[in-house]
Amino acid sequence: MDDMQEILEDFLIEAFELIEQIDHDLVELENNPKDLELLNSIFRVAHTIKGSSSFLNFNVLTKLTHHMEDVLNKARKEELLITPDIMDVVLTSVDIMKTLLHNIKDNGNDNSNTTNIDEICSILNDINEGKNFINKTQCEEDKSLNDKIEEIIKNDSSEEENIDISSLDNEEIEAEIERLLKQKKEEKKNKEKKNTTIVQKNIQEIKNIKNEVNENIKIPTNIDKNSNVDQTIRVEVKRLDSLMNLIGELVLGKNRLLKIYDDVEERYEGEKFIEELNQVVSQLSVVTTDIQLAVMKTRMQPIAKVFNKFPRVVRDLSRELNKYIDLEITGEETELDKSIVEEIGDPIMHMIRNSCDHGIEDVKERLAKGKNEKGKVCLKAYNEGNHIVIEISDDGKGLDPNILKIKSIEKGIINEREADAMSDKEAFSLIFKPGFSTATQVTNVSGRGVGMDVVKTNIDKLNGLIEIDSEINKGTIIKLKIPLTLAIIQSLLVKTQEEFYAIPLASVLETVRVTIDDIYTIEGKNVLRLRDEVLSLVRLSDLFGVKQVLENSEQSYVVVVGIGTSKLGIIVDTLIGQEEVVIKSMGYYLQNITGIAGSTIRGDGRVTLIVDVGAMMDMAKEVKVDIKANNENLSKIIKEKPQDYVVLIVDDSPVDRNIMKKALEPLGIKIIEANNGVEALNTMKNNDYIIDAMLIDIEMPRMDGYTLAAEIRKYAKYRNLPLIAVTSRTSKSDRLRGVEVGMTEYITKPYSYEYLENIVRKNLKLG
Repeated sequence: MDDMQEILEDFLIEAFELIEQIDHDLVELENNPKDLELLNSIFRVAHTIKGSSSFLNFNVLTKLTHHMEDVLNKARKEELLITPDIMDVVLTSVDIMKTLLHNIKDNGNDNSNTTNIDEICSILNDINEGKNFINKTQCEEDKSLNDKIEEIIKNDSSEEENIDISSLDNEEIEAEIERLLKQKKEEKKNKEKKNTTIVQKNIQEIKNIKNEVNENIKIPTNIDKNSNVDQTIRVEVKRLDSLMNLIGELVLGKNRLLKIYDDVEERYEGEKFIEELNQVVSQLSVVTTDIQLAVMKTRMQPIAKVFNKFPRVVRDLSRELNKYIDLEITGEETELDKSIVEEIGDPIMHMIRNSCDHGIEDVKERLAKGKNEKGKVCLKAYNEGNHIVIEISDDGKGLDPNILKIKSIEKGIINEREADAMSDKEAFSLIFKPGFSTATQVTNVSGRGVGMDVVKTNIDKLNGLIEIDSEINKGTIIKLKIPLTLAIIQSLLVKTQEEFYAIPLASVLETVRVTIDDIYTIEGKNVLRLRDEVLSLVRLSDLFGVKQVLENSEQSYVVVVGIGTSKLGIIVDTLIGQEEVVIKSMGYYLQNITGIAGSTIRGDGRVTLIVDVGAMMDMAKEVKVDIKANNENLSKIIKEKPQDYVVLIVDDSPVDRNIMKKALEPLGIKIIEANNGVEALNTMKNNDYIIDAMLIDIEMPRMDGYTLAAEIRKYAKYRNLPLIAVTSRTSKSDRLRGVEVGMTEYITKPYSYEYLENIVRKNLKLG
């Protein structure tokens, strides 16, 4: 990057930051027009942008800021009072400045066919010259010398008009002509002098500006090493993104190391090196967390960056809607991740516009209700744990749940039965439904029924939550709860069948363990009575179409998730625990899978999907599986005769399999075979047979008998399945390991047919 390009980029960054600030300050100035300090601050911003743009030869921007600066300069000298009409012109100038800056950013110059500044400059000039807005009372004492000269000449001219020429003789007429000629020459001379003065003044001013810019960009050569002044540097966002990705990988590595440590600790409990390993792992974990927090902090930006544009929005809406509205902002210093700062602006904008348009009443209505004629909209931000809460409130008419229900029924969003079952808080959430609007007509501000739908969609994408509270004629409060960062989140790891999922912990309200008898079915929906409320239930495996390879046990875990006022119970097989996960993209081809927000790599190296709770709650409405009936159907399978029983023989030797088959022939049972542990496990997962017992060899390729038994015992369905080891391993340690992995019986070779038959008969409970 050459020097000039670097200067240009610095100029744009600074100009955009300044222009955001000036928007906010101008609205503040309108409310406090005598705040000289604020006015000087605004003037300095315009002056700085003018100076920098002049240095970089952006003449259009320089011309506009120069005219704007003239008006501001007059105001700060108390020669001009900033009225709302004048403020409209100044704010329009700021908008055009933004357009020009975007032109510079996109095209490298401020020459645009679509942006004409002549008209606005002419208006600013008129204001500056006081043609329409001037308050001249302040100017009397400051008349310039030239103005006085012109006035004298004018007075003289006026006197001239009173001379009676007919009474003069020829000499007197000649003398009078001579005097008038001298007077004209003097007048011309004074005008030239005045113009020369102005040109010299402008040249000097440009020189001053260039000197000032040169001073600003000059690299200091003598740095006081002992200076305690804070210093900052600008860093490209992509470098911070890259650093954040590396930290994410470090967190994944830490998680994996912790998992390995747990495994090693279990196997070598009591060994001296375990203690040393524990210290190293703990230290690494602490350092990783510190680095993660430090890097996250570098990406943090104050939310003022977003909030500062809303005073202008509310001010313009007030004039457009002919209402008096005050905007009160608090907590603008609250920080959150840059990526969220960029995403949160539009949702807040929609809610502010809705508050101004639908919430705040017009003056007449407010006075009739005994309220102050000026409505108030409050924008507040504060931290709450690992989240930031953004609160938008107004003192307007509030939400009427009955009207919301009626409108929703009219638009076909809900039916009457659903409306009757809704609480007030659930009715408030109807404003986020696509196509919903209470407006009787569409205006430039709102009424199309898409804004709040967009708000919910965007907040869901940020893994955020929305809460609404409202009271008729008191106002409405909308809370957005958003995570501080999108890169690393706390999650609850769960397992359904053989699949693992991560549920964002922010959406998890509680977990409960229930029996199948606690689940009821109402109108085809599974529900659970949890304390004083009825909770809808759905199996996670039904939501994502996970193949039902394992039988549901009598007891299940329910993860209660919630967004706003909506709750849902998710039935899972196992709760793994809480884990910090790094969100990874699903890639181009898998990025739009409904119900999945992303993926992560867990400590054991396996990829786990991260659930999109909002989308999952929508998906649950379409699931129609009667959980209780399914379980009852499975339990109804009763085996009455020997042919109904199935035994799986797992051995890599065909000879040994034939020997076992011969031994079991007298039982009259059905026998199926597998060559190794992997094949046996797949046979079980395919669910083609309901297996009643297994004969397992130990020495097998791909997966040995011990591993196979351990894998089978992980499933609740096979917790009591008879697993009979048939092996030539006869040592005590082998037998002990067989017991440890869950073998029911341990038969060593050689064995008699009768012995094997009796063992199988006993385990199948055949008479």
